[in-house]
Amino acid sequence: MARTRVATEALYLHARHVFEALGYRRFEWECNDLNEPSKAAARRFGFTFEGVFRQHMIVKGNSRDTAWFAMLDGEWPAIRVEFERWLDPLNFDADGSQKTRLRH
Repeated sequence: MARTRVATEALYLHARHVFEALGYRRFEWECNDLNEPSKAAARRFGFTFEGVFRQHMIVKGNSRDTAWFAMLDGEWPAIRVEFERWLDPLNFDADGSQKTRLRH
């Protein structure tokens, strides 16, 4: 599902639920600091990098540093507008390819 329109829409729906239905103030994304594709996805979706928790946990016998990202409720209105612009069917050609990128 990674790098698909479905993934972007799923994240948008999740963020909308977090902020609008649940009224949360923060939506967090955490990943292995070595996972560059996951960190790029977090930024693409509008999350802001907040730092690295060094030696945060042991995973499969190895120490893991965890990169933390967050989206805040005050940021959500502008991020929502950008998601909705990107998800608009007019942003996709007949083959389903995006015409413009998601911008944050």
